Amino acid sequence: MKYYAGIDLGGTFIKCGIVSQDGALIIKDKIPTGSERPYGAIAKDMANLALSLADKAGVKLTAAGIGSPGTVDSANGVIVYSNNIKWENVPLGKAVSEILNLPVFITNDANAAALGESYAGAGKDFKNIVFMTLGTGVGGGIVLDGKLYEGGRSAGAEIGHMLVRKNGEKCTCGRRGCLEAYASASALIKQTRTAMAKNNNSVMWSICGGVAENADGKTAFDGMRANDAAAKKVVNNYIGYLAEGITDVCNIFRPDAVILGGGICAEGETLLKPLKRKVARSVFGGLKYAPVKILTATLGNDAGVYGSARFAMNKQKV
Repeated sequence: MKYYAGIDLGGTFIKCGIVSQDGALIIKDKIPTGSERPYGAIAKDMANLALSLADKAGVKLTAAGIGSPGTVDSANGVIVYSNNIKWENVPLGKAVSEILNLPVFITNDANAAALGESYAGAGKDFKNIVFMTLGTGVGGGIVLDGKLYEGGRSAGAEIGHMLVRKNGEKCTCGRRGCLEAYASASALIKQTRTAMAKNNNSVMWSICGGVAENADGKTAFDGMRANDAAAKKVVNNYIGYLAEGITDVCNIFRPDAVILGGGICAEGETLLKPLKRKVARSVFGGLKYAPVKILTATLGNDAGVYGSARFAMNKQKV
């Protein structure tokens, strides 16, 4: 049996797990990233965490995979740019490989999460999936015919930056009208606070204790459940924006499933039922001939660990 370290590098924590070639997560742990430090120190911590876990599990590592935020040159193991960790052209793969004395393979963290859900999560029964994370931004990963699609120079699959509104809301990327500016958790919170400002009698104010800054991704949904008109409008509009993005994804890739991740997904069918209805009405040709399931992710914070390990396996053709 071969064993692989899956390392999920974040701005706050480094998460690592040991995954067997048959898909079992043997052991996992996390440590603070300390992102203000030189990359060499972080690489050393990543490698030592992987070695420590392998030692505790009593197994020998074959290789390691890393999921990192930002633009990643996966062919050369270089973090081209990461806003989260303030890195540019960091040869992280080489640095970790030299300490482990093993092959190390790196991909973008959203790609890793997509591969994880495809390998061991909600997408394991499908060959073609698109994974969308609804968080601070809208991240994405695409698995086609069981293989991760990274695009040219590993820079593709930026699903959050397709246009859904010409000259719309300003996105963090500099363009206007991107899906991220409408369907991220951050966008939902902004939409909620805007609605509160326009509706002084909305129940959302009491949900937030009278403080707009307390509004989060759950506030509008809670208000909707309390039959608040302003909250209902926020939720309906938000689901509409998300449906537009998913419809575009379906029209371009026609995956077997679109898998959604992020805290908003805790709403379950409250989110999914109207979302599925809107997508079914809009997708080209309907869904009878080539159906697309819309599901929520199941691996949670372990998706990046599974996916990073699987990325290393795929590179070694396991």
